[in-house]
Amino acid sequence: MRKCLLCMLVLSAIVFAADQRSFDTWAGYGGGQDSSQFSSLKQINKTNVKQLEVVWTYTIGAAGSTTALTFDPLVVDKTMYVSKSGSIVALDATTGKEMWTHMGGPGARGMNYWENKDRSDRRIVFISGGYITEINALTGAAIPSFGDNGRVDPSADSDRRIGRPGGNPGRIYQNTIIVSLPASGAAYDSTPGDVRAFDVLTGKLLWTFHSIPRPGEFGDDTWPKEMLPTAGGVHNWNELTVDEPNGIVYVPFGTARYDFYGGNRHGQNLFANSLVALDAKTGKRIWHFQMIHHDLWDYDLPAAPKLLTVRNGGRNVDIVAQPTKFGYLYVFNRKTGAPLWPINETPVPNSDVPGEEAWPTQPIPSKPPAFARQSFTAKDINPYLPEAERASVLAAFKNYRNEGLFTPPSLKGTIEMPGHNGGSNWGRSAVDPTKGTMYIVSNEQPTLMTLVEPGAPRGGGTVRPDCGTGPYAGAPRGGGPGRGAAQSARGAAPAAAAGTPPLPPAAGGPAPAAPARGAGRGGGGAPPAVPPAGNNPAIPEFIHYSSPVTFMTSTCNGMELIGPPWSQLTAYDLNSGTIKWQVPHGDVTALARQGKTGLGSQAPRGGVVVTAGGLVLAGTSSDRKIRAYDQDNGNVLWSYDLPAASEGIPAVYQVDGREYIAVPVGGNGYLTQPNLVTDPPIPAPSPSSYMVFALPKK
Repeated sequence: MRKCLLCMLVLSAIVFAADQRSFDTWAGYGGGQDSSQFSSLKQINKTNVKQLEVVWTYTIGAAGSTTALTFDPLVVDKTMYVSKSGSIVALDATTGKEMWTHMGGPGARGMNYWENKDRSDRRIVFISGGYITEINALTGAAIPSFGDNGRVDPSADSDRRIGRPGGNPGRIYQNTIIVSLPASGAAYDSTPGDVRAFDVLTGKLLWTFHSIPRPGEFGDDTWPKEMLPTAGGVHNWNELTVDEPNGIVYVPFGTARYDFYGGNRHGQNLFANSLVALDAKTGKRIWHFQMIHHDLWDYDLPAAPKLLTVRNGGRNVDIVAQPTKFGYLYVFNRKTGAPLWPINETPVPNSDVPGEEAWPTQPIPSKPPAFARQSFTAKDINPYLPEAERASVLAAFKNYRNEGLFTPPSLKGTIEMPGHNGGSNWGRSAVDPTKGTMYIVSNEQPTLMTLVEPGAPRGGGTVRPDCGTGPYAGAPRGGGPGRGAAQSARGAAPAAAAGTPPLPPAAGGPAPAAPARGAGRGGGGAPPAVPPAGNNPAIPEFIHYSSPVTFMTSTCNGMELIGPPWSQLTAYDLNSGTIKWQVPHGDVTALARQGKTGLGSQAPRGGVVVTAGGLVLAGTSSDRKIRAYDQDNGNVLWSYDLPAASEGIPAVYQVDGREYIAVPVGGNGYLTQPNLVTDPPIPAPSPSSYMVFALPKK
């Protein structure tokens, strides 16, 4: 027995000996260039996490502001760097005291840090107003030797029309800053999202990778020849990951334009919806895998690929794991792109829309199992809706296409589950690379997709069911004619067919404008309702269909039309490709006040962090909490009531031997929280701030 135990211990040491990365700092968005969202610190652990207390708070916003705080702070040595009112502020990481301020703020989600070998040159590298910008990390002064007095236009000297970066902060590899350029919009007339790399010291352009191939490049045969020169989309709006030991950058790309109709882009459309491994020094493609062929669902790859070492087939394998909006996790050999488990091309439903050629199969992984629900049927309708609204939803179901995952958009409406804001998204997955485990927060949210012809009748009013006299009685918040998501900027929904009770409009209001996507929204921006004609002259008969963004939420109380759980936290063991555990993540305040808990948070956007202390940390919006879960079984070990929503990634760091957890807090919560009808009403959010926790000093 002792001999076998010794063998197990030796094997455990061998399995993860290859992973020599450091995880004890937070010197980059998501913890570092590898996007792990993991900390090797373990002073705060399962035995003492209940003792956590707030040790300082730094306020960055006004009281009552509904603006979310999604910025993940950097911490280098004893200094924390945060974003405040269009500026970068350096704080004492132990007290929150301001040290200096640089006017000119970064993107919504994070920044990068770079230093030379002897640490004599230390820089903050960030995106500001579409420019790559660098400042001295010690003083906040601009770096005049970088580009034009400290900034570089990443779209300059391009061989085609491209945009400038937004919310994605890019990544650093050695002396290179790698940035992804967003598409110019979500309409048909959109720019491609090329990836470009620049010298950190000078700003000189080093390489470009074309996300949509130019004529003659690999993958050009997956697009119509006449369309290829003007094709748009395929941008990495969210996050990317650098594998520093292997010199590889992994880029998860989004869909091609238009998001919901591809009559102008017949074919697979590389490199849309693909994970692409690039040589970080040259930008040359090493391998790629396309997870959606000819995307019609806005199922862009929304989250950073995660790097781990696992035990597979009796040997150590360096892997990269890619979460998706549609609930599957794809796992590959990091160097070769070979799937760790078979991925099967599986037949999916056909399109019934004129001019569309939906791809007949989609690649479905055999392992691991899906982390999110992938269907919404009558039995799943939310039991907490008023009875009249439930009946309205049930009647409407009979008139929509609803054939499961990958049912194409239609003229009569298609139920999409998970919706294009569902599944995983930026910041919502983390790994423990020392154990081969991964943790994903899912948003269990359906969408209604309805294609609209130019000039078609626009929704002629809505049916408002009797919302009853229960605890949710009263006027819906943000609902009503003209306010539901069915009246969004993508174009109003068509009038319902005769005798068809339409689904209640979503109470979330109009979809955010396109810039909000770069700032972190998981959905699809806001093009004109009817894209301009003539921008595809090679296809003159092309019909410019549009589609509203219709999140399926209640008219009566603002809740999801689908029943719980509305969010789940899933733990994977990627050594075996199995789910270790899965638990509802968070609650809804309106129901928790009635004692109904364990149902999941609505539209969660809080980031997740894993620590060597055995904890999984994750925040929520609809019940405004930060929780610490037990890594081994998913039990909640600690929770703290926050004064506003938590929608960013916590930062874990240490100074002088003391471990800290910084939690971004601000706003009402994404999409549904402002519209939840509660009695009494949910208090207005406190000013946006960073709340920093630590154990009491001995």
